[in-house]
Amino acid sequence: MRNILKRATLESKLPILGVENNCILSKEADITLCFEVILPEIFTVAAAEYEVIHSAWLKAIKNLPEQTIVHKQDWFTREAFGTSTSSSEQSFLSRAFQGHFNERPFLHHRCYLYLTKTSKQRMAQQSNFTSLCKGVLIPKEMRDKAAVQRFMEAAEQFSDILNDSELIQLRRLDRTDILGDEDSQGLLPQYLSLSSDPAQPLQDIALSAEEVRIGNKRLCLHTLSDTEDLPASISAAGRYEKMSSDRSDCQLSFAAPLGLLLNCDHIYNQYLFLDNSEENLKKFERSARNMQSLGRYSRANQINKEWIERYLNEAHSFGLQSIRAHYNVIAWSDDPLELSRARNECGSAMAQMECRPRHNTSDAATLYWSAMPGNAGDFPHEDSFYTFIEPALCFFNGETNYRDSLSPFGIKMADRLSGRPLHLDLSDLPMKRGVITNRNKFILGPSGSGKSFFTNHMVRQYYEQGAHVLLVDTGNSYQGLCELIKSKTKADDGVYFTYTEENPIAFNPFFTEDGVFDIEKRESIKTLILTLWKRDDEPPTRAEEVALSNAVSGYIAQIKQSESHPSFNGFYEFARTDFREQLTQKHVREKDFDLTGFLNVLEPYYKGGEYDYLLNSPQQLDLLAKRFIVFEIDAIKDHKVLFPIVTIIIMEVFISKMRRLKGVRKLILIEEAWKAIAKEGMAEYIKYLFKTVRKFFGEANVVTQEVDDIIQSPIVKESIINNSDCKILLDQRKYMNKFDQIQAMLGLSEKEKSQVLSINLNNDPKRLYKEVWIGLGGSQSAVYATEVSLEEYLCYTTEESEKMEVMALADKLGGNMELAIRQIARERRAATSN
Repeated sequence: MRNILKRATLESKLPILGVENNCILSKEADITLCFEVILPEIFTVAAAEYEVIHSAWLKAIKNLPEQTIVHKQDWFTREAFGTSTSSSEQSFLSRAFQGHFNERPFLHHRCYLYLTKTSKQRMAQQSNFTSLCKGVLIPKEMRDKAAVQRFMEAAEQFSDILNDSELIQLRRLDRTDILGDEDSQGLLPQYLSLSSDPAQPLQDIALSAEEVRIGNKRLCLHTLSDTEDLPASISAAGRYEKMSSDRSDCQLSFAAPLGLLLNCDHIYNQYLFLDNSEENLKKFERSARNMQSLGRYSRANQINKEWIERYLNEAHSFGLQSIRAHYNVIAWSDDPLELSRARNECGSAMAQMECRPRHNTSDAATLYWSAMPGNAGDFPHEDSFYTFIEPALCFFNGETNYRDSLSPFGIKMADRLSGRPLHLDLSDLPMKRGVITNRNKFILGPSGSGKSFFTNHMVRQYYEQGAHVLLVDTGNSYQGLCELIKSKTKADDGVYFTYTEENPIAFNPFFTEDGVFDIEKRESIKTLILTLWKRDDEPPTRAEEVALSNAVSGYIAQIKQSESHPSFNGFYEFARTDFREQLTQKHVREKDFDLTGFLNVLEPYYKGGEYDYLLNSPQQLDLLAKRFIVFEIDAIKDHKVLFPIVTIIIMEVFISKMRRLKGVRKLILIEEAWKAIAKEGMAEYIKYLFKTVRKFFGEANVVTQEVDDIIQSPIVKESIINNSDCKILLDQRKYMNKFDQIQAMLGLSEKEKSQVLSINLNNDPKRLYKEVWIGLGGSQSAVYATEVSLEEYLCYTTEESEKMEVMALADKLGGNMELAIRQIARERRAATSN
C-alpha cells in the first residue's frame, strides 16, 4: 500500500550539516558561532549602565563583516522550583522553607547569541526559497576561506569587546553544548523539541499555514517586521512605573515587556542583518528619485520620498550603518486555553512598548524554522525592515533572572519578581572577589519594616552552617529562635540571658570549662572588677592597676590548685585574706592601694550584698562553647550598676570567641542596644571590634531604626558605617523626607537610591513577604524578598500574642518548641483551607 501522507524525515529537511570546530555548518555553507550570553540581573541596572551595554553591543557589531547575521535568542521557560538536598541533612526550619517553595513556578531565562556568516545571495532570498520548500538539500562548499578566517577573527574581537564591558559576559558553546550527550540535551535538540528535559524524545513536527505543532505543543508567533509597527521614539531603557515613585526611577530595558515580564513559555528572537551599507543607501537614492517622479500620481509617493530622504540624511549626517532587523516572539503551550492566554499576553506586551502587534499565521512555520540555531541564513528577506544599528539594539532584551551565589555558604532569600528561592553569599564570595573588604553589616529599617524578621532569618541560617552567633537584643526578638535551638540541642546550646525580678541575670566571670585563663580572659576580669571599683571619671593609679592585676593572678592560681568552685565570692574572700597577707609582706602602703576601701566598694556583689546574684551564678556555664547566645538587656539598659557589668561580660564573651576559636565563623549582632553601649564608655570597643573582627573570620552587625541616630552619632558614622561594607536597608518610606541625609551618610548612588525607594512598591498580593535592599561595597546591590514558611514565621514572629501562643503550647508539651510550631502551623493551614 502506497504512503500518500505528506510527510518527510527530519534528516532530509534539517538544514544543519554538522558541528565542526564548535561551529554549526549548514548545508547552504553558512557558518555559525554560538555563545551563551550572561546578562545583568533584573532591577539592578541604572539608565547609565544600559547606555554602556548599548554602546558595547554597538562597538562589537560594527566590528563584524558584511553578510553577517546577528541572531540573539532569549529563552523563557516556566519551571517549578525543586531541591536536590536530602531532607535528612536539613534542620526542621530548612525543611519547612523547602516545603513552602516546593513546586513554586517561575520563569527561567537563558540567552544565546548566534553569529552567522552567509552569502549575499542568501541574505536576499525570499520565503519561497527557504529549505522547507526544497525537496532535497545538497550541501554546498564555502570556497572563500579568507572570508571565513576574517569572520572568525571578527567574532573573537566581538566577544572580547562585550566581555570587556563587564556588564555582559559571553561564553563560547562547544559541540556538547550544541548537540548534547547522554546526560544533557543540547541546544539544537532543545529547540526542535522546545524542552530542556534530557528524557524528552524528539516528537513529530507539523508545519502548515494553519498552525505549527511540535508534539502536543502548539505555537503562536508575533512579529515586529515593519517600520509601521514600531513606536515613534525608542531608547535603550525606560522607566518601569510599577516600581518607580516621584523621587526615584526603576529602569528596565526597552524590550523588557517581551522578556521576564511576559509570564509564559516563549522565545524572543532578535535579528540584525549586516548587508553592504553603501549598496543599501544607493538603492534608497534610486528609490527616492523614483518616488519623486511618481509623486504627481499619488500623495503616498511624496510621503515615502520624504521618509526615504530623512533616512538618507540621518545616515550621511551621522555616519550610520544601514542594516535590516526583525524581532519575533514564539510562544507555545499544549493547552488551548493557555495558548489563547499566551497569545493575548504577547500582543499586550508589544502594545506596552507602543508597538503594533502583528500575529503571524501563514509564515509562522518559516520563521520558526529560520530561528533554529545555525539556520538564520534561511530567514526570509521580506520579513525584515531597514534601520540603523543604534535603534535596532534598543529592542534587545537586556536583563535576566536573579542568580544564585556560587558559594556553599550563604542565606536563602527570594526573587522579588517570581518568588523563586535564591542562595546569597553576603560574606565569603564577595570578600574573595574583592567586592568587600570586611563582612560587617549595617542594617537600617523603621519599626514594622521586617527588620527583626530578616535578622532572625539570617542568624538562623548562619547558626545552621556552623557559625557562633552572639546577639544583643532589646525586645525579645530572638526568644522564639533561641528556645527552638535550646529544645533541639537539649540545652547544650541556645542560651538566653534576660533580667526579671524572679530570675535576675547572673554570670560567673571566673569559670572556664577548659581551665584556660589566657591574657584576654585575665584582662576582661580586670576590666570588670575595675568597672565595679572605679567611676568613669576616676582613673586608677599605676600602683592600683598593679595591685589589681596581682590579685586576679593570685586568685586564678588558687583556682588551678584547689577543687573549690570559682566565683566572685571566692575572689572577694581571697582578697580579704590571702591577698591582704601578700600586701603586708610586700609592705604595700595604704595610700598606694587601699584594700579596705576596695573591699568596701565590692561588698554589694559579695554574698549577702544587694547584687550578690550577679557574678556568682551557680551554673557551670562556659559561653565559649555555646554557639547561640542571646543577651536581652531591655530591662537593664538604663541601670547604672547592672548595665556596664553586663556590657563587659558580653564583650568578653565575643572577644574570647574571636581570639580562641580558630577557623570558626563568628557573628555578633547588636540591635538597638548599641546606643546604650556607646553611652557607657564602650565607643572605643566598638571601633576596635568593627576594625578587627574581620581578621578573626568574624563579622559585626548593627541594627537600628532611628534615622537621627545615624545622622547625629559620630560613633555610627566613623566606626560602624565606614567599616560595614554590607549595608542592608528595609522599607524607607517613613523616612522619605530625611532620605537625602541617609543617602549622603551611607554614600548611596542614585541607582542604589532608586532601588531602595522601590522596596514593597509592587509586592505580589498572593504572597506574604517584605522586601529588603542589600548593597555590597558600593558596587553590587539588589532588592530581595524575605519570604518564609509558616513554621519559620511562628518561630521569628515578634507579635506578642502569636509568640505567647507558641510559648504556652511549648510549655504544655514539655518545652518542645518544634512540636508546638508544627501543631499551630497545621491548625492554621487547616483553618485556611476550610
